[in-house]
Amino acid sequence: MPDILESILAVKKEEVARSRKSRPDIRAEAESASLSRGFLAAIRRKIESNLPAVIAEIKKASPSKGILRQDFDPPAIARSYAMHGAACLSVLTDRPFFKGDAQYLVDARNACELPVLRKDFMIDPWQVYEARAMGADAMLLIVAALDLPLMKEMESLAMSLGMDVLIEVHDRNELDIALELESPLIGINNRNLKTFEVSLDNTLNLLDGMPENRLVVTESGILQSGDVDLMRKNGVNVFLVGEAFMRADDPGVALSRLFGL
Repeated sequence: MPDILESILAVKKEEVARSRKSRPDIRAEAESASLSRGFLAAIRRKIESNLPAVIAEIKKASPSKGILRQDFDPPAIARSYAMHGAACLSVLTDRPFFKGDAQYLVDARNACELPVLRKDFMIDPWQVYEARAMGADAMLLIVAALDLPLMKEMESLAMSLGMDVLIEVHDRNELDIALELESPLIGINNRNLKTFEVSLDNTLNLLDGMPENRLVVTESGILQSGDVDLMRKNGVNVFLVGEAFMRADDPGVALSRLFGL
């Protein structure tokens, strides 16, 4: 793994250890949380209507770019995304590296009717309960960060709690591992974890290894309408986009312009 991911995972391990002690009743919190809104179902409804399914991200900062949006108001951003055609939301909850917070997810979800993905570095089953307790309708598993037995355990737990799971891969080997899991949602990150360079070819080059019963989510690098057209011509209809929207005056308007919604 690249140094940045190793650093993030080391910090996350310490963070989870601390959180465990402060919230011993997390399982009960998760099991009593509000009903899931159906993340995967929302994506499928868009596709069935021949529309792009946009997972619109709420992200304050990134390790490589720093602060993306000074005027950061998660509820307002969520409402704008919902008004302009997003299928779902993705909310960063990692604090040290992305300046995120669990409360951002809570506030964004309360501001609209869209289902929400918890975007974080999930390394422990405890975080699965935590995600559901904060209201997440889906969560992310990054193949580069986990071994297969742990991913299977966390995926099974998430599904038992009513959450969908997005499995993120970066290359062919990771895709082969992801296909050992049950979730139909396979996210292909176009950002190289070692160089941080972005290329849409990463998604296109992995499509021939994707079974028909999986849904491809292309992540990173969707910046102009031509990028959207390229993906849709190749059968990719689900997009996770954040940075391009975060830098816009109105994120929802930027979404509708990019995707023609």
